[in-house]
Amino acid sequence: KWSEFIGLTALALVLCSLTGTALAADEAEQAAICAEAAERYEEMTGRAPGDEDVTIVLAYKYIFCPHDLVVPTGTTVRWVNVEKRSNHSVWFKDAGRDESERFFPEEIVEQTLDLPPGEHTYLCGPHWERHGMIGTITITE
Repeated sequence: KWSEFIGLTALALVLCSLTGTALAADEAEQAAICAEAAERYEEMTGRAPGDEDVTIVLAYKYIFCPHDLVVPTGTTVRWVNVEKRSNHSVWFKDAGRDESERFFPEEIVEQTLDLPPGEHTYLCGPHWERHGMIGTITITE
């Protein structure tokens, strides 16, 4: 019985990977987490993230929301920790930048992006390896 279960589980995983079902579930889960993060931000500030005069990225449940961002060079981005307990950081490691200070619940890190045009990956220093807390910003001219 156990070997049949393992075999069927492996088959299901292969089928999901071939059909993209697992990816859709991950995207749906991420969208739900980001919606919850936006609600927490609005409770904290009285404003929606899109109502600010800077670009807002929320850090919540080991996810950056939005995960992928496209902004022109020189844009100021404000990362806001909407967690209840965990701290985060912002680190453009591949660009050779220093990791930000840790920011705790209801704290922010703000940067005006002077990176060259193109796609840039950034990490949460304490959570990128174990939890995959990684975001992408594409800089346009």
